[in-house]
Amino acid sequence: MKTLIGAATACFLALAALALAPARAADSKIAVVAAENFYGDVAQQIGGDRVSVSNILSNPDQDPHLFETTPTIVRRIAAAQVVVFNGADYDPWMAKLLNVTRKPGRVVIVAADLTHRKAGDNPHLWYDPPTMPAVAGALAAALSAADPAHQDGYAARLKAFLASLAPLNGKIAAIRKNYAGVPVTATEPVFGYMAAALNLKMHNERFQLAVMNDTEPSARDFAAFERELKTHKVRVLFYNKQASDNLVQHLVDLARASHIAVVGVTETAPPGLSYQNWMLSELDAAEQALAGSSS
Repeated sequence: MKTLIGAATACFLALAALALAPARAADSKIAVVAAENFYGDVAQQIGGDRVSVSNILSNPDQDPHLFETTPTIVRRIAAAQVVVFNGADYDPWMAKLLNVTRKPGRVVIVAADLTHRKAGDNPHLWYDPPTMPAVAGALAAALSAADPAHQDGYAARLKAFLASLAPLNGKIAAIRKNYAGVPVTATEPVFGYMAAALNLKMHNERFQLAVMNDTEPSARDFAAFERELKTHKVRVLFYNKQASDNLVQHLVDLARASHIAVVGVTETAPPGLSYQNWMLSELDAAEQALAGSSS
């Protein structure tokens, strides 16, 4: 489910805002803009007090696919020295805005490029364990180049960030060991990369792709999904808490009525949670569901 902003609208907003774009902050902090708040969180962890980070998508109650830009967002992008976004056609508005707010020397980090993903692939890259180490490394390099006097600090914080992923990787390994091959399903592939990392057996993938691409699932795929829930062919149903519609809600309700465990996942990090703690909380919920605790 994706929404594109018109190029003409982007150009108008950008041109109107460029004249108002602020110069680099007096305290010499590096201005970083992240399209998604979890990338912004990593930027803050790597940059520390040397960066000023602004996140665009951060509302846990907002459907990220329905995003619309504003003049304030355009001004932030126009002033940014480092920009990080997802790519793989998840946030196509970002590339458009960057194109019309060109800034000499600005560094743009695209997670999809770092992980060799492209439009048409599952774009929920932050659920793929190799993604964040790659993004963190790219951020450390960009910040060190922009602020070489403090490159040792960026290198130290990168090392600390990578070390902080150990509990997350340990949880993934433990779940994979205990539940590899367990059949699960989802209303769309938000959790798809993590499910693969856990070696879970994902069902109803055609249905998920249709929902993700904002197309109508076939009657056959919908009936197969219902049948698997009713006959307990899967142990867990994952669903996107930020993009639920009547069809998805029907499947969630059916799963609960059939005593299938239900786990809600999100596309932005909840307020106050680091990327690491967010992922750990969702893995904890998945582990409980796999163990047989329905919700």
